[in-house]
Amino acid sequence: MKLQQWVKQYQLGLLFQQGQFGLEKESQRIDDKGNIVTTPHPRVFGNRSYHPYIQTDFAESQLELITPPNAKLEDSLRWLSAIHEVVWRSLPENEYIFPFSMPAGLPPENEIQEAQLDKQEDVKYREHLSKQYGKYKQMVSGIHYNFQLSSEFVKAIFLLQDEYAHLKDFQNALYMKLANNFLRYQWILVYLLAASPTVEANYFSRNGVLNFPLKEGQLVRSLRSSPYGYVNSSNVVVNHDNLENYVETLEFQVKSGHLIAEKEFYSNVRLRGSKKARELLEKGVQYAEFRLFDLNPLEPYGISLDDAKFIHIFLLGMLWLDETSGQKEVELGKQRLYQVSLEDPREQTAFREEGEAILSQIIDMLKIINADERAVKISEEKLVQLAEPSLTVNGKLLKAIEQEGSYKALGVKLAKQYKAQAFKRFYALSAFDNMELSTQALLFDLIQKGVTTEILDENDQFLALKFGEHLEYVKNGNMTSHDQYISPLIMENKVVTKKVLSKAGFNVPKSLEFTSIEQAVAHYALFEGRAVVIKPKSTNYGLGITIFKQGVTHREDFVKAIEIAFREDKEVMVEDYLIGTEYRFFVLGDETLAVLLRVPANVIGDGKNTVRELVEIKNSDPLRGDGSRSPLKKIALGDIELLQLKEQGLTPDSVPQAGQIVQLRANSNISTGGDSIDMTDKMHESYKQIAVGVAHAMGAKVCGVDLIIPDLTKQAEPSLNSWGVIEANFNPMMMMHIFPYQGKSRRLTKNVIKMLFPDIEM
Repeated sequence: MKLQQWVKQYQLGLLFQQGQFGLEKESQRIDDKGNIVTTPHPRVFGNRSYHPYIQTDFAESQLELITPPNAKLEDSLRWLSAIHEVVWRSLPENEYIFPFSMPAGLPPENEIQEAQLDKQEDVKYREHLSKQYGKYKQMVSGIHYNFQLSSEFVKAIFLLQDEYAHLKDFQNALYMKLANNFLRYQWILVYLLAASPTVEANYFSRNGVLNFPLKEGQLVRSLRSSPYGYVNSSNVVVNHDNLENYVETLEFQVKSGHLIAEKEFYSNVRLRGSKKARELLEKGVQYAEFRLFDLNPLEPYGISLDDAKFIHIFLLGMLWLDETSGQKEVELGKQRLYQVSLEDPREQTAFREEGEAILSQIIDMLKIINADERAVKISEEKLVQLAEPSLTVNGKLLKAIEQEGSYKALGVKLAKQYKAQAFKRFYALSAFDNMELSTQALLFDLIQKGVTTEILDENDQFLALKFGEHLEYVKNGNMTSHDQYISPLIMENKVVTKKVLSKAGFNVPKSLEFTSIEQAVAHYALFEGRAVVIKPKSTNYGLGITIFKQGVTHREDFVKAIEIAFREDKEVMVEDYLIGTEYRFFVLGDETLAVLLRVPANVIGDGKNTVRELVEIKNSDPLRGDGSRSPLKKIALGDIELLQLKEQGLTPDSVPQAGQIVQLRANSNISTGGDSIDMTDKMHESYKQIAVGVAHAMGAKVCGVDLIIPDLTKQAEPSLNSWGVIEANFNPMMMMHIFPYQGKSRRLTKNVIKMLFPDIEM
């Protein structure tokens, strides 16, 4: 196979580097003392029979976190981060994820329960493993690294060769070369990335009998990859000379009873693409799963991005090599793997010279295919580590273990540290922090409940959701196919909204519309002394709105407010100000799910600081940010705020008295710096039904309705003195209900999921 020649001659370096990547991470759930829990898999994660992200491996305590395939490793790590944050925040307060591959705090074997899956054959398979290998060996965890070659690259190379007549056979040969060369040189990755140098003695006990095979205090590179890890017996031999031999000998091992099923063959490479090995000959290998890797306890998600990239580089190097290993080389690789795994991790490997030769070839390859500088640097750093074991993952890990006294103690410390980090911004998914918070909250719940999610357009907050065969699309967290197309168009236009609601019999304040500043100013006399609201015809998030609660008393202030509104739209409304308190009602279908009191942006004087300084102090709250990626928004001191201060006889440099409430906005939008207070349980039911009626009039399944109500405890009456509709909003903000400034959280994203997928248990 002249792969090097073809890549060079036809400049296929970029295509060669492309592919699909997925990660699977096994981990044990532990208590606050580092002992493996014996509780069932948390019900909050739904049914494991379909869950695409959160599964269990051998035992109920052993989580398996799975990323979707991605074209960029960065995205796979982002998904792994998001899934971890969902798990950390969903586990009981005193449960954590153990960061080491080798278990600690093992309970008695009879207390370890095999994963209780829906299919009885899956449970029986795990029970067989318990008898065959013992439960303790099953509790070992690690990282599985899935890699699929670019189909475009495979096709391009296929057209250049003449050895294989069919693309499928050529693709199979490529994956066999990749797998076999990997098995030959896998010891290099163990030397560089291993992180299981020790284990508690009882790991080696079975049925109460301890059989400790190592010297007291002996450290090794990787117990997980050694003969003492989770490996098949020595009489299980599968031939790797070609795919046909591989399939036939694997089937023979099952037929002869050495394996109960093909999946019991614990090779460090699995060829994927079908449930049965024989089907690979017919359908072709689709990707390869590399199962060699220890968890890196020093990384929150068990693997760093640089190491994930190096594994990819190494895999490309295995394809790049002129040689194609067969069964003889695979057996040699296994011998070296076992030898290196049991070497002292503080010493250089016996095969340093071979490792340096392979890594040097890989670095040369990277330069030929014009890989980015970071890839070259990562590989050069790994090359240095062959001479300096202290720089490897194990080298750094041993120092940390020594400081803490044991690997269990270090594991507990790191487990608590990583979980605490996930709660620093408990309202966000840090890996997807460029998305708005409502979408992040929805994504959190989708991951938790096992709805397959594809991010179609990250900047536009567009998701494709699939549960079984049911497909839905969602934009901005709650815009779905369940709304009529016309609904957002009606609500976007405040003039049309008022006319539609008026025709439907709802109370709306009177207003006049203007198409120019001059026209509006010419009508100033109509509004002088009256309490009015000036706002753009089409607006959202409270932009361009000025409210004169005490009445318009200065012509220049009126002109300024009109100018501010016209910055946001070509048409402006001046409407009567309704006396009462404004509330936001979140309506989904036939029910009001949440009611919020939004207190306009304000500060409270302390007799010492200026208004400007008080704003800075309030804005330092970590919950305040840009409003789309934080539950609350920072308060500004813009033109509208200056007008509001002027009404109170203040400037930004005034020092309010202690306890004095300074209003900085009259409109109560959270998006303009307001505070959110949940009032759902206090609101009279009659107003909740009015809000539902408004949503129906808008033709909306999901709607935010703003009502002015003087007394929320009294039954609604027909007149404007009892209530009035200010606005109806499409795509209403959910985060202010989920994380209110005060009051009960209303997890509205779960209601959206239930609307889209009624069969899901929430």
